[in-house]
Amino acid sequence: MRDIQEEGKGANQAVACARLGADVTMIGAVGRDPQAEEALVGLREAGVSLQLEVLDEPTGVALILVDADGETEIVVAPGANAALAEIRLPEHDAVLCQLEIPDAAVLAAWEECTGVFCLNAAPARSIAVDPDLTVVNRFELETLSRRDGLVAVTLGTEGAVLYEDDEEIARATPPVVETVDGTAAGDAFTACLLVSVLEGREPQTALERACAASRMGAQPSLPTTAEIDAILRS
Repeated sequence: MRDIQEEGKGANQAVACARLGADVTMIGAVGRDPQAEEALVGLREAGVSLQLEVLDEPTGVALILVDADGETEIVVAPGANAALAEIRLPEHDAVLCQLEIPDAAVLAAWEECTGVFCLNAAPARSIAVDPDLTVVNRFELETLSRRDGLVAVTLGTEGAVLYEDDEEIARATPPVVETVDGTAAGDAFTACLLVSVLEGREPQTALERACAASRMGAQPSLPTTAEIDAILRS
């Protein structure tokens, strides 16, 4: 089955944060093509403010293959994202970056950040920033040059572990649900963990909520706060 959706780690995380009640601005780049408008539909519907460079490069796309168990393989053609250069941060409490944009853009955001800097270090590569909160899977963990601050490691069906300065402070397992499409699971986890930290939740509670959020699926199914509460009560 072929399905076209507005995706991308940054877009998924922005939508997920917005659905959890955060006031979100998405900084990125798109091309001068019809795909740009298609890519922004979900962001606008979620109430995400847009701060975009419009470039002559094509809008980034990804091919996502989903198997019968809901596991995914993803190939990304970054397009305009690879040319993102200017980062001008609005007033903020936190900045969330991932590595589908150039290192220079991530470094600029980190240097300008005056709040909590969260890095979802995916796709896996080493980068010279010192985040307050880092989110990785067990394979991406090996690429980290520093493990200071909070580091969340996702473990698939086994849940996740949260470390602070390399000491385990929380561990959680996700609710048992039938996985149809795990495309945005990591993005939902990252967004919910960051929002929970900003809300001042205890580490164990924050991690449990993030694991619950990760069970909901691709961008159209990213959960609200009420939906996460319902999952945790069930």
